[in-house]
Amino acid sequence: MIELKQYINGQWTDSSNPQKLDIMNPATQEVIARAPKATKAETEEAIKIAKRTFESGVWSDQSPQERAAVLLQIADKLQENIHELRDLEVQNNGKTKREAQSDAEEAVHTFRYYAGLLNAPNGQVFEASQDMQTLIVKEPIGVAGLIVPWNFPLLMSVWKIAPALAAGNSILLKSAEITPMTAVKVFELIDQTDLPKGVANLLMGSGSVVGQTIAESDDVDVVSFTGSTEVGRQIMQAATTNMKKVSLELGGKSPNIIFDDADLETAVDYSLFGIFMGSGQVCSSGSRILVQESIYEEFVEKYVEKAKGIRVGPGNDEQSQMGAIVSEKHFESILDYIQIGIEEGATLSLGGHRIEKDGLERGFFIEPTVFTHVTSDMRIVREEIFGPVVTIQKFTNEEEAVKIANDTVFGLAGAVFSTDQNKALRVIKKVRAGITWVNAYHLTNIQAPWGGYKQSGIGRSLGTYGLDEYQETKQININLDPKPIYWFE
Repeated sequence: MIELKQYINGQWTDSSNPQKLDIMNPATQEVIARAPKATKAETEEAIKIAKRTFESGVWSDQSPQERAAVLLQIADKLQENIHELRDLEVQNNGKTKREAQSDAEEAVHTFRYYAGLLNAPNGQVFEASQDMQTLIVKEPIGVAGLIVPWNFPLLMSVWKIAPALAAGNSILLKSAEITPMTAVKVFELIDQTDLPKGVANLLMGSGSVVGQTIAESDDVDVVSFTGSTEVGRQIMQAATTNMKKVSLELGGKSPNIIFDDADLETAVDYSLFGIFMGSGQVCSSGSRILVQESIYEEFVEKYVEKAKGIRVGPGNDEQSQMGAIVSEKHFESILDYIQIGIEEGATLSLGGHRIEKDGLERGFFIEPTVFTHVTSDMRIVREEIFGPVVTIQKFTNEEEAVKIANDTVFGLAGAVFSTDQNKALRVIKKVRAGITWVNAYHLTNIQAPWGGYKQSGIGRSLGTYGLDEYQETKQININLDPKPIYWFE
């Protein structure tokens, strides 16, 4: 049994809380580790350490080139251990090897990207007047509280750690409560680099204790949270104690619009990928497919037939194409939503059940599930299910497609499939979402900003925008001809 520990001020420590959390492999329900549950006092102490470290300047005063060198060290360590990171993610989260390998590779790339960004030109210089020179500079914001979700525990940790460190901040990461394994490994690797002790700290525990304490603390200058909209609201409210900067990447119920002139094979293929990748446990999943009525029945037939062929199984099986649901609690929530859909009168065209054969009865496996002939007022259409459940809805024309697509409190992602590029661009510009595609789904790169409209969040991750989230912008005005101004004479 692996006994996980917290990483504070460069030391691996246990919590004073005698309670431990069993960490489970969702494909087998086997307990693979035990994690500490940090107390409020321990969280407050870790925040103080991060603040002292920041104010000491041991990291924040280093040059961009020096910080970049350390980020590249971390990237190299991740690369050297990429297969272990992949396998830990499979074991703890339940995702397939292919998905976990992709996440691990992007984690390496993210550190290298931000190391390179530090060596790019930054800031502005301009003449305010003949005798005044103005500099616009970026400075680290201070202590960054980073709270990550369970669906991408490795990648979401890195998406926050890399830019926060690049900017010169000290950080306190709260790993996902039920999937802390890869975060612990990342900090083991960070410990082997030249990053000064106390700059990067890791706590495990509940959101109601550790997360809430981070959000409320006057000594935390920015909090970055990825998770549900409900918890995001709580984080935002708690952050008002010192008006700290807040970055929130929250839920989604993203539309995927298929016009009758789309390449049907491409549309079906990407629409499957859009929802069943990650077992649907992806905030940007294309969980609402909108299909023009003239091809609706044909699309549904092809889509259901292809979805039947998805091989569901444990992530460490090379043949598996869709893995387990992350926990029993979330597994039961998805099954409840499927029952709600049936009771609401939607047509269950595929799936809808727990898989209890071929040895999968030991894990949390759900069949790819497709609801058709749905209406916009149904809960399965309006609420985030966060699982392998998709709804397929009809529309008649562009105007109705846009109306249905935007009829949601969320605005994270969306896609349009059409061979008419003018129409596709016209429609995608009207979709109220922050991450969009034309004739594709889920394909992104870390140079582009990630975030949503409406109740899908505030702020952006990745790219130069992601670095901005962890920086303050300062103007410095220099008088080139200092002499009395005689304002009051």
